[in-house]
Amino acid sequence: MAAKRIAQSSINWAALSERVPEHQRSSFLAFKAKSDNYLRRVLANPEKPPAIDWSFYKQKVPVAGMVEEFQKQYSALNIPYPPDTVQSQLEAQDKEIKSDIEKFKAESNSRIAEYKKQLAHLESLIPYDQMTMEDYRDAFPDEALDPINRPTFWPHNKEEQLDYVSKDAPSSH
Repeated sequence: MAAKRIAQSSINWAALSERVPEHQRSSFLAFKAKSDNYLRRVLANPEKPPAIDWSFYKQKVPVAGMVEEFQKQYSALNIPYPPDTVQSQLEAQDKEIKSDIEKFKAESNSRIAEYKKQLAHLESLIPYDQMTMEDYRDAFPDEALDPINRPTFWPHNKEEQLDYVSKDAPSSH
């Protein structure tokens, strides 16, 4: 694979800048300046190195065969472009991240649907300021006072009941 000439930065700096937190803005700007400086230096050089005038050197160098030997070695010189050994890893990581994103979206959509059902249920209820205790018991059977099946002590909150265990209390296990 031959190296291709960099024509412009492939980074969308504006989109990236929007995601940088304010406390890291100076580091981001320093990084962008280094990247822009590197791109300017690359673009300042020609795409291909200038051609060598071998006939000029053949006339000036007195040692016979020396220029021909240099020319032969120079034309045989091949600097290989480094092989891409991480692209497959990046693609695998990209697929994994995309699948995680899709999984999160699906889970979020199911949570949203559940929340919409709960919201529709709450909107269908009588307003709280117009509810009687019987209406509240019918709407929220798990939370309503039930003195026959689940007697509680006043003020009828969780913390005041006999079986209450504090979340902060050390476990006795």
